[in-house]
Amino acid sequence: MSVDLTEESYEKNREAGEILAQVRDETADRVEVGASHLEIAEYAEERIRELGGEPAFPVNISIDEEAAHATPKPDDDSTFGEEMINLDIGVHIDGWLADTAVTVDLSGNPELAEAPAEALDAALEIIEPGIETGEIGAEIESVIDGYGYNPVVNLSGHGLGHWEQHTDPNIPNRGVEQGVELEVGDVVAIEPFATDGGGKVTEGAKEEIYALEREASVRNRQAREALEQIVEEFKTLPFARRWLDTSRAEMALRRLQQQNVVHGYPVLKEQDGFLVSQKEHTIIVTEDGCEVTTRSR
Repeated sequence: MSVDLTEESYEKNREAGEILAQVRDETADRVEVGASHLEIAEYAEERIRELGGEPAFPVNISIDEEAAHATPKPDDDSTFGEEMINLDIGVHIDGWLADTAVTVDLSGNPELAEAPAEALDAALEIIEPGIETGEIGAEIESVIDGYGYNPVVNLSGHGLGHWEQHTDPNIPNRGVEQGVELEVGDVVAIEPFATDGGGKVTEGAKEEIYALEREASVRNRQAREALEQIVEEFKTLPFARRWLDTSRAEMALRRLQQQNVVHGYPVLKEQDGFLVSQKEHTIIVTEDGCEVTTRSR
């Protein structure tokens, strides 16, 4: 989705990115062996609110082979070990979004953590109006290949819309012949993933993140209470089970899924025994390149 660089939406995108950059850096500094997954996620989400934003989606904390959609469950007692940890965090201001991610390596594999970061920097260097998304993917793939790792080819960067976390265009993590041209005002998240595995993720069994599919009449009281909160607070953006105020949230979500009112996001993961790293920035395409809204200040 594009924004007019003279409109209020542009400023709200920038404000979301500024808040997010600060929260990402502060949160990453708190990740250490023995720290609580739940406390880290709740710290980031509350810090976003303190700074004037709202979480655009639950903080993703992906460990080792996990690549996306992992967030702590209610009363989660998991703590960090000597692992590879990806933090993926989002902020919105009145539905205008920013999205960012960083790898904190406690596993002793610094080059794997560096690969997507360098690939992201290389991609940002070439972005300008008219560039094709396939060219961006080729640049990402080339850098990650140069480190001796594989890009995760079935995950991609994406556009960011108003109240929409994933819109066109997709930004591939490998070179493709057919892409779309970026235009001035496009708001996109560039999101390289690198792995020492085969380069494709599959759906795992865990599911703690959901989003509204459609509004409908719901008879069960807990499911109805949950739906009212979802529509009012989260709209079409992803939310966590632990965010729901209703009692028996797990049962309420199960009923809403059975009626196709909400859909879940299973954790995406590489094969066991391999590691995934990630780096992500949100950009706005400008006349002479791009503005990185989530860069550290």
